[in-house]
Amino acid sequence: MTDAHVHVFWPEVVGYREGFARRDAWFSLLYDDPRATLAGSGDLLASMERAGIARSVLCGFPWRDPGLCAEHNAFMSGVAATSGGRLAWLASVSPGDPGAAAMAADAFAAGAVGIGELNADAQGFDLRSINDLAGTVEACVAHDRPLMFHVSEPLGHVYPGKGTSTPDRFLAFLLAFPAARVVAAHWGGGLPFYELMPEVAAAAGRVTYDSAASTYLYRSDVFRRVIDLVGADRVMFATDFPVLRQDRFLRRVTGLPLDDAERWAVLSSTAGRVYGLVAEGGGPPGSGGLS
Repeated sequence: MTDAHVHVFWPEVVGYREGFARRDAWFSLLYDDPRATLAGSGDLLASMERAGIARSVLCGFPWRDPGLCAEHNAFMSGVAATSGGRLAWLASVSPGDPGAAAMAADAFAAGAVGIGELNADAQGFDLRSINDLAGTVEACVAHDRPLMFHVSEPLGHVYPGKGTSTPDRFLAFLLAFPAARVVAAHWGGGLPFYELMPEVAAAAGRVTYDSAASTYLYRSDVFRRVIDLVGADRVMFATDFPVLRQDRFLRRVTGLPLDDAERWAVLSSTAGRVYGLVAEGGGPPGSGGLS
């Protein structure tokens, strides 16, 4: 089983959040409160052991400062390399930095399986602007790696970090960059429901949705509803750890009315395909495992 969206930080961040809150406004918004949990790699591996999760995908924080992006990438590359295949990682890149494309290419050479979590509000770019994102997207297309974006709901309750990356803005990005492979976090801010519109379905066909922070946003039947709309091969189990406890959320998802093939896709094979991960053993009954 794979958790396709988790966040961990290097020891200096966990131990001295105040200093990093002064360096990055979005980090301050989310973590200035000492009650907000900051997790290290050891916390994640212990959580995975308790939950029975074989693999997690580390997501870079949307730092605006490329220096902080580089620090986070070095940390994630190091812990992934010593994890025995249990951890993969998405690189942190600030699209507004002139060196973003080069940083992405360097991260891919170091083992990153994609770029993300990109966040327009945190990093000061516009999803509707070709100029803001062209370099980063072109690097991902050239290396056949996906980009993962924070996407949020245009209505509903307000929460820290919600932001303004709503489906209409995200759709503008998809139309501008038809060659990009894309992951939309947090159920794409509800974008799969708009796929009932044929023109939206045509534009969003290469998008995969993850379930990060799901229990703070939707009822559990969101899995069944979205699978019925777009298929299980476009849905990934994701917790946004430590926002959600991996063991609790996994139990909730495994108890949903999904057939074996759907459950296997959501919990493992979709993430494996999207991020090019080495196949886990097993598979749905009769499948003969993953190839």
